[in-house]
Amino acid sequence: MEKRTIYIGADSAGYTLKCEVIPYLENKGYKVIDCGTDSEASCHYPIFANAVCKKVQNDIDSSFGILICGTGIGMSMCANKHKGIRAALCSDTYSARMTRAHNDANVLCMGARVIGSHLALDIIDSFLGADFEGGRHGIRIDMMMDIEK
Repeated sequence: MEKRTIYIGADSAGYTLKCEVIPYLENKGYKVIDCGTDSEASCHYPIFANAVCKKVQNDIDSSFGILICGTGIGMSMCANKHKGIRAALCSDTYSARMTRAHNDANVLCMGARVIGSHLALDIIDSFLGADFEGGRHGIRIDMMMDIEK
């Protein structure tokens, strides 16, 4: 199975972690598209959440998004405003694995000021390594997506 494209974005607080994540994913064979920011200069996280989510929406079946800000909260709130996006803020590997398995999440949000880089990489591996289980979870996803209508 071909690996999904990863669209990644961060604000100034998440910039350094984003710079660690990109080569990590590329070394694992993922195509990674950097949607900004490009420095630690103060910026507005909704810009980057919007950029990543629009890319994922246009490539919904073959991509994931990763968003990083200080806490991950702002990014996750912005991401979930986008139709078809199921973003999950994760600070542990179990939640990352389960949000893929049970919620079919397509965007992972993390807080650079909450977790360290080694844990962030483990969270990413857990998220990307899990598959959606379907079944009763599919029924619930359909119900969730109906809320958007």
